[in-house]
Amino acid sequence: MTSMEARPVAGTDTLRQAPLAGRRILDLSRVLAGPWCTMILADLGAEVIKVENPNGGDDTRHWGPPYAGGEAAYYLCANRNKQSIAIDLSKPEGQTIVRELATRADVVVENYKLGGLDRFGLDYASLAAINPTLIYCSISGYGRTSPIAERPGYDYVIQAEGGLMAVTGPVDGEPMKVGVAVADLYTGMAAAQAILAALIARDRDGLGQHIDMALYDCQLAMMANVGAAYLASGNEPRRYGNGHPTVVPYQVFDTSDGRVVIAVGNDRQFASLCGLIGRPEIAADARFTRNSARVDNRDALLALLGPLIAERSSEAWLEGLRGAGIPCGEVRGIGAALTAPETLAREMVKTVPHPTAGEVALVASPLRLSATPVVAPVAPPLLGQDSDAVLASLGYTAEQVATLRAGGAIG
Repeated sequence: MTSMEARPVAGTDTLRQAPLAGRRILDLSRVLAGPWCTMILADLGAEVIKVENPNGGDDTRHWGPPYAGGEAAYYLCANRNKQSIAIDLSKPEGQTIVRELATRADVVVENYKLGGLDRFGLDYASLAAINPTLIYCSISGYGRTSPIAERPGYDYVIQAEGGLMAVTGPVDGEPMKVGVAVADLYTGMAAAQAILAALIARDRDGLGQHIDMALYDCQLAMMANVGAAYLASGNEPRRYGNGHPTVVPYQVFDTSDGRVVIAVGNDRQFASLCGLIGRPEIAADARFTRNSARVDNRDALLALLGPLIAERSSEAWLEGLRGAGIPCGEVRGIGAALTAPETLAREMVKTVPHPTAGEVALVASPLRLSATPVVAPVAPPLLGQDSDAVLASLGYTAEQVATLRAGGAIG
């Protein structure tokens, strides 16, 4: 069954296609935020044509080790279910190909610096002139209307400038970034959401539009309750390490043989925790009875709980906590998480054929739609793997393709 074929709906005789079947996305983006966005759309059934520079392609192809079949794991994580065509945009012939693709596309996604595509005639105004229904999504560090729009956008810098690092890291340590590029990833997800909304609007009124996504904006939006707390109080939030600013106890605890997360969400759960520990009187202490009091007396409470929890093993605590209905979990490594029974049961890791590695394991889409499921994963393409097929779909002959390749317009 191909990615574009209809699928049966459980319990019915109805056949329904993937949600974005028949939609074409022209992907001019690279690295992470843009490719993450277009991968979501590809998972949902859209045809995604990834345009890459013949000289090396997407930067992340080389961001290793580790590699699989010559492709960096970083690249593999964000480019499943796509086609790759290698085009030199500095060549007029290459620009012509992209314009032809844009006339047949529903969406263009790009993350060039401000003005980077204008010089090729591939900016929104130029492409909208030849395809008025086009949805054109620009992803940048600070947005096209920002006073610092010309600055490049790097996730690390955005985490710093957007406040995330200020509240991440040890209480008395230095500010720290999150272990994955969350500003990029969140922006990619938000961009996919905006594109889906624009497609719905276009289906209603027949008009395309420009979408302006900024990593900086998305990082600010990500601050959620922390940002809201500052706006409400005017007080600068501080770091709590693995603790929570407004819920206690809600953090990592050392056990006799490891670490567990205990996330007490209300006063009833706290009383249960104290009973499980064998110290019910702690829950009756006025300093700790209510969550607001526990927040005010955080250090005193943790000084009591820490040594008591350290007396038993992680397994013993997890069994007891789960039995008492208290949210908890073990602190796993990546390998343990990716091979856990619940991971396997949800089929969140898929092994697929790959042209140079033989096969590669990929983390699967987390989207679960009962009637119109996401497409089966296909390995991220090699650089220019689909150049000939994409050009053939535009009507180019084999001789024309050979001429373009000889002149360096395609790879």
